[in-house]
Parts: sequence; C-alpha cells; structure tokens
Amino acid sequence: MPDTFFTQAPHWQWWIIFYFFIGGIGGGSYAIAAMLHLFGEPEDRPISRLGYYIALPAIIISGILLTLDLTRPERFWHMLVQSNTWTPAFKYWSPMSVGSWGITFFGLFAFLSTVGALAETRRLPWRGLAALNQGLLGNVINVLGALFGFFVAGYTGVLLSVTNRPLWADTWLLGLLFLVSGFSTAAALLYLAGRRRAHPESLRWLSQMDTWALILELIVLALVVVSVGSVVAREVLFNMWGVLLLVGVVLVGILIPLLLHWRPRLLGPASPVGAAALVLVGGFILRVVMLLSSEAV
Repeated sequence: MPDTFFTQAPHWQWWIIFYFFIGGIGGGSYAIAAMLHLFGEPEDRPISRLGYYIALPAIIISGILLTLDLTRPERFWHMLVQSNTWTPAFKYWSPMSVGSWGITFFGLFAFLSTVGALAETRRLPWRGLAALNQGLLGNVINVLGALFGFFVAGYTGVLLSVTNRPLWADTWLLGLLFLVSGFSTAAALLYLAGRRRAHPESLRWLSQMDTWALILELIVLALVVVSVGSVVAREVLFNMWGVLLLVGVVLVGILIPLLLHWRPRLLGPASPVGAAALVLVGGFILRVVMLLSSEAV
C-alpha cells in the first residue's frame, strides 16, 4: 500500500471546495475572454467583457475563502510580505507561496481588464481607461492575464498533487484535470450569463468549446483513475465517492451535456441551457469528490 495512506489529512473545510470551484471558473473565464479579445470578432466583445466581469469577483471571493481557511486569517498578508523586513515574501519552492502570488497577479490583471471594459462601455466616466482593454496595452494585459488565468485554474489541482495524501499525490494529472474542468465550467457560466445579449455566433463558439473541453475532461479523468493504480482506486473510489464520481460527474456533468450538445432537439431551446447548468453541477461535484474522498481515508 502506498505511503500516502499513512499521512495525516489536512482537514480542509468546505471553504476550500468552494475556492477550488470558483477559482477555476474565474481563471477559465478570463482565459476565454482573452482568447475572444485577441482572436475573436467585434461581435464577441460582449462575451469577452462578461468574462472579465466574472473573473474579478471570482478571484476576490477565492482570496476571501482562502483567508477564512487559515488558522490565523488576520495574518494572511504574511503570505505576500515578510513581517520583519516588509519585503516581498516569495518562496519559489513553496506551492502556497507561488499560488498566493499567482492569485494576486491574476487579480491585478482581472481588475485592469474589468476597468477597461467598464470604461469601454461608458459605465465609467474616465474614457481614457478604455486603453486598458484596447490596442497594444490591452493585448499585453490580456496575454499576461490569460497566463495567470491558466495558472489559477490548474493550480488547485497541482496543490493537491504536492500534498502527500491518497489519490492526490498518486497522480500528476490533477492539475490538468482541474484546468480543463475550469474551462468547461467557465464556458458554461458564460453561456448562461450571456445568452440573452450575446451574438448567436459567440454562443455557438462557447458551446463548441465546452464540447471539446468536456471530451478532454472525460479523457483526463479516466487517465487519473488509471494512473493512481488499483490499490488507491479501490481504497479511495470503490465506495460512495466512486458512485458520486460516476453518476454526478461522468454521467450528469459530462455525458448528458455532451448528448445535449450533439442532439439539441432532445430538449429544444432548453438543450444548451440545460447542458450548461449540468456542467456546472458536475464541475462542483468533481471537486467535492477529489477533496473529500481522500480526506475520508
């Protein structure tokens, strides 16, 4: 039996599950928004701006949830600043330190893009701020923000992989799984939030992207189960958590949405809406299973 079974669980609270879910959506939303900003058509701009509007509050909420989970929440700033020298406390060997700085920089770029988008649509009186989302400056901000968005979406899985617990430390694919899931849930939320005002072609592109993300998520999930080995899979997933993974994630969160994408006449106009809602449900259940199944051992 792997030595991961003889380590103490970190006993993370539900705050962390919600952080994993919301953070993945935030990172994925910004990355999708940046893709549309850099390579999309003018009619894609409403969805692109919506991606910024989702990313900023998502990363703020994520930071609050992480702070609440700390033993001493009032000392959260110690993750970023040395208390004795007031210099940046960046520790490249510490996943927590790297993650804290990644989240901070992502929040900065999400803020800049949101301000630029608000100025672009005249919701802010300072029209000059629209430059944050236009031209060369806007492109640079979007590229850097997208890189940090990728990081935030996948970092949660990497954080689990470096924690010496059953399932988490037994595969290196959790980061990729959470990254792909972040994209699928972000595309689903963008579709639901923008379906009444976005251009039909933008919505069609989101549905196509969600389809491919779900296919990739299913493949990566299968590889995760295979890569952890039979002993770990049997001890961790051959129980109620495995049933929840199979039914809640694979069936409800992936296969049924794929069916609705491929056969939209099944529910008529409600098919894409239903598919997006189920993707969000499956994405949340995925994080519940991945965290609590290992915690329960």
